[in-house]
Amino acid sequence: MSIRVMLVDDQVLLRTGFRMVLAAQPDMEVVAEAGDGAEAIEALRSTAVDVVLMDVRMPRLDGVEATRRICAQPGAPKVLILTTFDLDEYAFSGLKAGASGFMLKDVPPDELLGAIRSVHSGDAVVAPSTTRRLLDRFAPMLPSASHEPQHKELDRLTDREREVMILVAQGLSNGEIAARLVLSEATVKTHVGRILTKLGLRDRVQVVVLAYETGLVRAGGSTG
Repeated sequence: MSIRVMLVDDQVLLRTGFRMVLAAQPDMEVVAEAGDGAEAIEALRSTAVDVVLMDVRMPRLDGVEATRRICAQPGAPKVLILTTFDLDEYAFSGLKAGASGFMLKDVPPDELLGAIRSVHSGDAVVAPSTTRRLLDRFAPMLPSASHEPQHKELDRLTDREREVMILVAQGLSNGEIAARLVLSEATVKTHVGRILTKLGLRDRVQVVVLAYETGLVRAGGSTG
């Protein structure tokens, strides 16, 4: 079955470019488009969508609030935030709102397609190194570890799970974590699953956000 994608951006030319790239893929189809968040929410009421490519800055309803509303619905599609990075200060808010990750608007087509497939298959971390750079950039917006006590939930983690969580937040993939800790990828995946369950998190992106919020990982990738 094809991955059903919705394009949400107020720039028609940008949506056209993305549509052309996706249309050339045998396993993808663009089933809906919207020029702002409000249109996107309305379209989702009548169209089944697997992945939403969501711009942030749009008229009427921006991408962050639209993402929050979409992700709050049962059976919601996965949302990928589209950001210009240098100008967009809302991508972190988008992740907190429930987005499964984000891509730069000028991302190479192969990376965009890989990200859509990755998110659709359940892997929420689209580009760990990019995620880390963005969070580092906006770390000053996060609570200071010296003023904000670490979440009590972190005490539920074993030392190994805490170690894995730090490496996830620093942008390492399962394979890289396995090599670093001399574990099998299957074992790392099990640890990540336990971290999600114990902390009540939806996906790896939320692990990254929580690690930064609690000061477990700080700007530059250092650990707290």
